[in-house]
Amino acid sequence: MASGNTLTVSVVSATSQVWEGEAKSVVARTTEGEMGILPGHEPVLAMLGAGEVRITDAEGQSTTALANDGFLSVAQDRVTIVAREASLSA
Repeated sequence: MASGNTLTVSVVSATSQVWEGEAKSVVARTTEGEMGILPGHEPVLAMLGAGEVRITDAEGQSTTALANDGFLSVAQDRVTIVAREASLSA
C-alpha cells in the first residue's frame, strides 16, 4: 500500500504485467493530452493516447514504458494503466 508520499503503480498489457511498484510520479499521454500524477491526485479515469508512460520510482530512478490503446485509472494513490499493448522501453 502506498504511503502518503508515494503512488502504487501497475502497468499491464493484455498478456503480461509490465511494471509494478512504488513511485513518486507518473506522466502518461491521454487522448486529452499529457497528464502528470503525484501522490494525492484526485480520482480520474482517462483513455490512453499512444505514447510513453514515464515513471519515477520511490528511489528517483526513471522507467519508461510504451503503452497503446487502453486506460489509466487513479484512485487513493493507486495508478493502474491497462493497455492492449505495453512494454518497457529499451
